[in-house]
Amino acid sequence: MSYFAAAVARVEGGWTADEVNLRGATDVDEVADRLRDVEPDADLSLLFVEADDTYLVILRLDEGEDLRVFGSDSAYADESRLGALLVGDLKAPVTGLEDTDEPRPAAGGDDESEQPAVDPEADPVGDADILADLGISTQKLLALCAHEGMMPADVTAEVCQVLGCADEVEALREV
Repeated sequence: MSYFAAAVARVEGGWTADEVNLRGATDVDEVADRLRDVEPDADLSLLFVEADDTYLVILRLDEGEDLRVFGSDSAYADESRLGALLVGDLKAPVTGLEDTDEPRPAAGGDDESEQPAVDPEADPVGDADILADLGISTQKLLALCAHEGMMPADVTAEVCQVLGCADEVEALREV
């Protein structure tokens, strides 16, 4: 299973971003350590892990502590070793998508493309309000992940646009 892992860290003066290699990680705490290493003095660090154009996991550290994790679909834990490592311990499914009054985001790209889409029947797990204090409500995050045609990279791009670090993450993709 292929993946892209982009870490963004908020530091004085803006955001910094770096790609993170997760190969060989033995548990989620080791992944958190790799996220801390990107910018040890950051007040906020986020790691976006996109796997096989299907799954998205977001990890968050505030001042290097208190790891919080959100996964777009619990099935990722069954699909790969990395998925099991990142979301395998998250048992409680996230609810609340049906309660939203927010409009669904427009999918990027053309409707006839053959690209895989985030499954609208996905079972998100973890802390869905992981980005609520940053302008992405629980309902918005769930709607982005469940929107048919939205790929994990699209969700990451939308989130990063709101956060103000879209250019930094896009630069990592172009490398």
